[in-house]
Amino acid sequence: MRRLNKKDMAKSCPTCGKGTIIVGHYSNRVRATKFNPTGNKRKYPNLQWAPLADGSRLKICTKCMKVGKHLEIKFV
Repeated sequence: MRRLNKKDMAKSCPTCGKGTIIVGHYSNRVRATKFNPTGNKRKYPNLQWAPLADGSRLKICTKCMKVGKHLEIKFV
């Protein structure tokens, strides 16, 4: 498990490390035919609050939630 920082708490999943990605590159053909093509966009992971075994909550991605990784997390 990764070490948690306050800075990237809401931007990445602490269990698997899934974070933001840059998408939206377009080809030269799109650039030539569109009036105002948009450039890059930032996509964020789907982070949701998950209850932990000790009663606290943590934001993790939905993929980890489906697998059940939030039930295995134990803070010392």
